[in-house]
Amino acid sequence: MIKRERTWALSVLSAAILFAAVGPIKAAERDGQHDFDFNFGTWKTHVSRLVNPLTGSTTWTEYDGMSAVRKVWNGRASLFELEVEGPAGHIEGAGLRLYNPQAHQWNLNWANSSVGMLDGAPMIGEFKDGRGEFYGPDTFKGRRIMVRNGFSDIKPNSSRFEQAFSVDGGKTWETNWIMTFTR
Repeated sequence: MIKRERTWALSVLSAAILFAAVGPIKAAERDGQHDFDFNFGTWKTHVSRLVNPLTGSTTWTEYDGMSAVRKVWNGRASLFELEVEGPAGHIEGAGLRLYNPQAHQWNLNWANSSVGMLDGAPMIGEFKDGRGEFYGPDTFKGRRIMVRNGFSDIKPNSSRFEQAFSVDGGKTWETNWIMTFTR
């Protein structure tokens, strides 16, 4: 009996020494560097945009056109180009998506051709269970807001993107931009 207790005590001590030497064992982090591979190529793109967000507006305007997504850095980055037309006018924009391998997250950056500069801070996030969610701070008409971008309904020949604003720190969200993509 004493020999068995001593063996057990030595096993526990050995495990404790090993644990202290190597540190806690972490669950393997998910490598998401190819999460946007579904998006590469040319897409027929439909945009629905809420007119006058954050005012209680329920009026939407529609646009149709094309978008193209090109692989950069073997898929660890991508360049998204959008050109759509509708009753409210013409929209040209570009998105730069960059994968951070240390954080296992993406940052999404956007520029509208009418401004010619990147908009505010990037959206930061990742894909889980087939859905990408990205968040960041912004300013809209002088008001500090949070922005959420989401990619969903991802299939080989279609996908969906939504943008929403929050003025209450993310408790409630108002969707104001929807894009659907089809091949």
